[in-house]
Amino acid sequence: MAAIRQHAFRYIPRGSVPCLRGPQRRWAQVRVVRFFATHQEPDRTIEKYIEKLNKKVKEQGLKSIKEMIEKHKKFSRLFEKSAGMVVPSDPDASISSQNSSYPRPPPPPRTPSDISSTPISPFVTACSGSTPPGVKTLSSYIDVPKTLELPQKEIEYIWRLRHAADAQSLCAVIPHSTYTPIEATARRHPQFILPLPREGQGAEIHFLQWTFPTPTTATVLFTHLAEYKLRGEFSQPHTTVTHHLDLAGPKDLVLLQGTVVEGRGITVDEGKSLLMCLQKFYGGGNEMGERKKLLEQFSQGDGGFKVEVLLEEAEKVV
Repeated sequence: MAAIRQHAFRYIPRGSVPCLRGPQRRWAQVRVVRFFATHQEPDRTIEKYIEKLNKKVKEQGLKSIKEMIEKHKKFSRLFEKSAGMVVPSDPDASISSQNSSYPRPPPPPRTPSDISSTPISPFVTACSGSTPPGVKTLSSYIDVPKTLELPQKEIEYIWRLRHAADAQSLCAVIPHSTYTPIEATARRHPQFILPLPREGQGAEIHFLQWTFPTPTTATVLFTHLAEYKLRGEFSQPHTTVTHHLDLAGPKDLVLLQGTVVEGRGITVDEGKSLLMCLQKFYGGGNEMGERKKLLEQFSQGDGGFKVEVLLEEAEKVV
């Protein structure tokens, strides 16, 4: 039997069993997974985003997304103006002109006819009584109703005592009659430069800018001219001075409060010097003559503006 089995196995054809070896067919397909991962999902995200925008448009009672964008742009401009921000009309425009090394003057002030002809948004009318964010009014420092009951001497004493503990503060009490011409000049010339003498180094030029965030506050920002030319409206002021007019009518007093930022290259005494120099150019009768001419030349961007004359006028005692 063993011999028969061996003989039978000899005639089995090798390699011809179909179940053991046969032609292999591949049905696998190659798909571009990257396409599905990067192109289909963003489309769904954009659709969801558009749905949300359309929902906002319907909630605000508008007709299209474009109309909603334009509406928000208008509100942004109004907020910037109400906060006293300087917004350049051309973002690519340089701060100083080619023929002058000083910043461009501000646009001319609006006339009463222009202001009256400008339509006022109901939203702005509703918010006009509120204080812009970041602005401290007189009520942030003292109790105004109780202060109105005190005589002028006591008010001055309390105001100076209120800031005596702060070594970086500036404090003063100004008669309203003295402040009135200063504000009038500031509204005509809201930007200017002032020199600060440095012993053995000549003078350092500083840029100042007036803002009027509320009807009872007027603020002056002092910045290094070199920094302002480099960063424009994004430059950080080293000294901030605010005039409070809440007591101007009943008490004939304007309370001044300021701060010199520590570590910005200016001392408190130098901040006081800048304030005294500001009063020389913006105050009353002293503005006449060369000082008035310098203010007008700077505001108009006149090429005849000379730093030498500015230094001479700043060094004068009166």
